[in-house]
Amino acid sequence: MSAPTATAPVLTRTGSVPATPHKLFLNLPVSDLQRSITFFEALGFAFHPGFTDETATCMLIGEDAYAMLLTHEAFTGFSGRPLGAPARETSAMMALSVASREEADAMLERAVDAGGAAARPPVDHGFMYATSFYDPDGHHWEAFWMDPAAIPPVTEHD
Repeated sequence: MSAPTATAPVLTRTGSVPATPHKLFLNLPVSDLQRSITFFEALGFAFHPGFTDETATCMLIGEDAYAMLLTHEAFTGFSGRPLGAPARETSAMMALSVASREEADAMLERAVDAGGAAARPPVDHGFMYATSFYDPDGHHWEAFWMDPAAIPPVTEHD
């Protein structure tokens, strides 16, 4: 018996830039807010003081990308659902682009030195290289480099 052949999904809206730009706010529950701040500062991230109090902080990731680190109580107040267990289960992986393979390795090393743990061995596809780690709460992060020449051009249309 042969394995079933999967068919590619049908895309009706394609592009290389969003039709309507959005800011991304990733909300993550953390068990110890200060420990998480210290961990991510060791990886080189900064925080917005205007969005920081005893229950949350806003980590600056990119021009339009942010991670809200929320105490468990604050997170469940927003979600209205029971909190998952990121230390035992992975339901999402956050991938951060870096400028080189060496920078991916360096971020993994800083993460482990700051209290995180390596998640998987590095993955090298030639055109793309990735390392991965768990933060102190068990959230799964990747640092990846991709050769810009390997990104295929996209024809814009609606």
